[in-house]
Amino acid sequence: MAFTYLTNISLDQARKDYVRTLVELGFQARTEWIRVQDAFGRVTARAVYAHINAPHYACSAMDGIAVRAGDSFGATETTPVRLQKDQFTEVDTGDPVPDGSDAVIMVEEIVRNDDGSVTIHAPAAPWQHIRQIGEDVCAGEMILPSLMEITPAAIGAMIAGGVMNLEVLAKPVVGIIPTGDEIVPPCPDPRPGDIMEFNSSIFSAMLASWGAEARTYPIVPDRYDRIRDSLARAVSECDMVILNAGSSAGRDDYSASAVKKVGEVLYHGIAIKPGKPAILGYRGAVPILGVPGYPVSGIIVIDKLLKPLIDRWYRREYDDGSRTKAKLTRPVVSGLKYQEYVRVRMGYVGNSLMASPLPRGSGVVSSFMKADGMVEVPQGCEGYTAGEEVRVRLLREKQQLKNTLVVIGSHDPLLDELADLIHRENRSQFLSSAHVGSMGGIMAIRRGEAHAAGIHLLDTETGEYNRAYIKKYFPHGGVYLIRCVGRLQGLMLKKGNPLGITSFADIAKDGIRYVNRQKGSGTRVLMDYLCGKHNVDRDQIYGYEREEMTHNSVAVQIAGDSADAGLGIFSTAKLYDLDFLPICTEEYDLLVPEEVWNTVQVRQMIRALKSAEFKSRIEEMGGYTLDRPGEIIDVF
Repeated sequence: MAFTYLTNISLDQARKDYVRTLVELGFQARTEWIRVQDAFGRVTARAVYAHINAPHYACSAMDGIAVRAGDSFGATETTPVRLQKDQFTEVDTGDPVPDGSDAVIMVEEIVRNDDGSVTIHAPAAPWQHIRQIGEDVCAGEMILPSLMEITPAAIGAMIAGGVMNLEVLAKPVVGIIPTGDEIVPPCPDPRPGDIMEFNSSIFSAMLASWGAEARTYPIVPDRYDRIRDSLARAVSECDMVILNAGSSAGRDDYSASAVKKVGEVLYHGIAIKPGKPAILGYRGAVPILGVPGYPVSGIIVIDKLLKPLIDRWYRREYDDGSRTKAKLTRPVVSGLKYQEYVRVRMGYVGNSLMASPLPRGSGVVSSFMKADGMVEVPQGCEGYTAGEEVRVRLLREKQQLKNTLVVIGSHDPLLDELADLIHRENRSQFLSSAHVGSMGGIMAIRRGEAHAAGIHLLDTETGEYNRAYIKKYFPHGGVYLIRCVGRLQGLMLKKGNPLGITSFADIAKDGIRYVNRQKGSGTRVLMDYLCGKHNVDRDQIYGYEREEMTHNSVAVQIAGDSADAGLGIFSTAKLYDLDFLPICTEEYDLLVPEEVWNTVQVRQMIRALKSAEFKSRIEEMGGYTLDRPGEIIDVF
């Protein structure tokens, strides 16, 4: 009786049915704990948070002298200031900044005198040439979200953040069983009739490139019982199994029978050529893929039917990276002497690819870990203006950028949690946030550079949040205001409040070091409003001009004893175990332009905001109130 294949199903249908069947049986990735040093190329099983600040101490960014900035005030070319030996400390790059010093003057800018004193011809600004505590990574900050591939830069960021071990998805172990009487191990002088077994080497390399670990078993002769026993062993020891050869209609082809004995056969025979005799089998949630012995057939079958399972294991999608053009959301200023590479976060808004420059400091390793691309500024070019189209070398797949929700505006740690939720729900979706303040977010929405902007702008005349600013900057409407959270703002203070700060006005007292937020941020607007309300002279606040970009970075300066107070949110104060003096509860909302309202990215963001998991995470963080997040407050 002539041999007939059981099935002749299309490749697409076979793949779909195979994946669905295995998932229903419980096919999913295992996890394991590993050292951070061994984590390159692995995939995080859950979000990774920093344990310590990086740097964990305030350090000099230059060779020179550490001084108290106030001692240098008044220095000019015509009226230089002489600093005595007890007014400065010699420091090298990386040295801790001595107690009492709050600025570093570069060695090139000092004139040494015979008596050991130095002369300076320009004043030092507070905190100049000092790497602040947490400049790179802040303790408690999310370094990596769930299901992210770990890069060399990410390893550095995790170690800098005190993370020594982490949970990752285990590499799937794929057993390879070569079969055939004529098959022999590779050797330099095979005899006539010997066929060297090199398929397993090809398959192993393919598997390694996909993130799997190959385990090749000894060659099995064409005997049913030996194939069955080897297959049973491999299924018990591996996450997936490739049974090589014996799937066709030859007299010694026992693979299909062995698979049926050990487990189940879903399909035997796929409508592809080469590769028709493929066997799609399984035992429990362990796939057993029988592939033809011809190398090209085996490669095609593995690529089309096993790779989707490994992708499913890692919950990933691939697309080719390349060079492309993108529009800058902020200017890039560069010197003329060097060819410079600027790291950028990227995402598509409509049909335009937007690129937001990341911090360029040589010590800011986290910016490289977060980068989606690199803008190359040629030697002799002063840089690029905001809105200018530039050429970018992609560090991530273009499809990933198309699946990225771009959020530009006010900082809040909840954006990291929102990013993690979005990515956990759909492995192919991402959130990229740039912290430029509420006004920066409004301007980004006006220019069509973002899907959403976090804003919390107080109208000092009415006490209302956000609406007045939207009406002013969007007189013709075209935007949605989305409810997010109420959040408690107040003064973050050193643990135990050693300076006895009991009111906002106390920040202007002598001896109190304040750390502020950047101009244009909602917290800065609130700060200035409170100064007026409490009759506080901003010129009397030591550190008023000292700016940080996030609540976390403000808290880090206080926790690290380089500041005594700063305006911020309760959840951040709680995270850093700081005292907190409540001032007000403000509205932190999201502004979304009408033209992106129905995009996949925005729809997924709305679902995440309304989810029980978002509510649970926000309540755990503390200091927030939730009143129907994700609902529309108003349409303008």
